[in-house]
Amino acid sequence: MLRFAEEIMLLLLDDEQEKFIRVPDWSLRYALAGAVLMDLALEDRVDTDLEKLILVDGTPLGDPVLDPVLADIAAASGTHDARFWVERAANHAYETREAAIDRLVARGILERREGRFLWVFRARRYPVIDGKAEREVKLRIMEVLFSDQVPTPRDVVMICLSDACGIFAELLSKRELRHVMPRIELIRRMDLIGRAVTAAIRDIEVSLAQAIRPHMA
Repeated sequence: MLRFAEEIMLLLLDDEQEKFIRVPDWSLRYALAGAVLMDLALEDRVDTDLEKLILVDGTPLGDPVLDPVLADIAAASGTHDARFWVERAANHAYETREAAIDRLVARGILERREGRFLWVFRARRYPVIDGKAEREVKLRIMEVLFSDQVPTPRDVVMICLSDACGIFAELLSKRELRHVMPRIELIRRMDLIGRAVTAAIRDIEVSLAQAIRPHMA
């Protein structure tokens, strides 16, 4: 099973240009931070409500991307909200990005060639991982957005993260984005930790905009 950070990088891969779509630095950092927290939640290491993120199990997973954030949470005195941990996990965003790309290459999903990244499997399925071939994330997510198909828990997480960080604005035309916004809003309400993490990311975005605005006046 791919980690969410790996799927985010695949979602951002431009097939024709053979490179990753450029998104604002903060968008990618907080998307990857949210991805780490979502993976920890699915591994039953953390839980959250709309007010706080709670340690459930501090046992390391043997994952060099997830374990440093898990260790931070386990070592913290008191509890903090999702925004606090999104900002803390964002400090590891560069390492998370590079590790995600390295894993995709190691799995045989991408090929690194002279600074560009190519799909190895043109049939748009990942190679067999954990006994089954997974559909490519971009096709899977777009099918959920443009149909009444019931999303899987993983798809809900990916849509929450992508929406919160403005990734859909880079992938879809303005007309397409307007068309799917009601669907996105519906899906966002399906997962509590997704709501908590995406609310935290949106709150950070507002704070950043307010900090920048006085300097532009």
